[in-house]
Amino acid sequence: MRTGFLPAFFFLFVIAIAIAIASPLQAQAVEKTALSAKEEIMEQLFSERDSSEALAQAILSARKLGVSEQAILESKFLFHVDRAEDAELAKMLPQLLKQSEHFKLSESEIFGSEDDWLAIVEYVRAIAALQVGDKQAFKKHITEAFWLSPRQGAAFAPHIERLRLMDAMSEVEIDMDRKYAHTLDAGKISLGEAMAGKKGMMLHFWSPWSPECEATLADFFITAGLLAKNGIGVVSVLPETSEKVIADANKMLAATGKDAPGYWIVDLEKSPLSAQLKIQTVPAVVLMDANGKIMFNGNPSDGDFWKLLEKLNPEIKRPAKRD
Repeated sequence: MRTGFLPAFFFLFVIAIAIAIASPLQAQAVEKTALSAKEEIMEQLFSERDSSEALAQAILSARKLGVSEQAILESKFLFHVDRAEDAELAKMLPQLLKQSEHFKLSESEIFGSEDDWLAIVEYVRAIAALQVGDKQAFKKHITEAFWLSPRQGAAFAPHIERLRLMDAMSEVEIDMDRKYAHTLDAGKISLGEAMAGKKGMMLHFWSPWSPECEATLADFFITAGLLAKNGIGVVSVLPETSEKVIADANKMLAATGKDAPGYWIVDLEKSPLSAQLKIQTVPAVVLMDANGKIMFNGNPSDGDFWKLLEKLNPEIKRPAKRD
């Protein structure tokens, strides 16, 4: 009887030892898998820029994995900042103010101090003030943001520059009768002729020597085609007037293999349009209403540009990014 008992007992003993050893290893494996999943979703949270729907899905997954609301708010903040969606940033203000009551530096993913966090709350307050045209409140809150976190000043500066630019634009009167030479042929056209019968007009300043202009030309063609179909005139302006630049511009347009949408003109050497509109970098777009009033001056990726286009024609919706 004992002859059969010993092997069986030994077998059970070995199994027990194996289970005792395996249990913590399995727990470690599960913990490592969970950690890996959390790291993956955190990376997605802070890198997602394609769409609000994709971000919402990432946030849903993050909450299931126990990611803090602090980190989630920070990811939403960066999402809207990178997409220049000021209106969406302004909508976040109540959430940011509420989170300030429970802020924990240990749960932050992007801030090194509580002052850095408070600075972005003041920054969003400034944006919200700008949305309703309260310039005094904007100056107050943006100044406080600078004071709290000077090292984030580079992020705050563009809004100050934009406010100053739009103040300057309110005094600009464009001569709609001046004639400009076509880039693609020997003809001439005035902005008034390009605007005729339109609900508004977009001036697109560009250069064949700009890597960003070259990289975004296909996207511009999509935008220009969309606007043309919806009653918005499109005029692309070449600020440089040298023969070399004009030749390179024609070469770049020809290389697309497509008909260039809208009018393509060369700026004037005397009192150029680009100087009047304070164009300092390209690509840049200026949006005008049917009366020639300037509604927007800035980068074509700016969310406000698309919001104002929709104001001119509700049928205009921002096209999805190309893959």
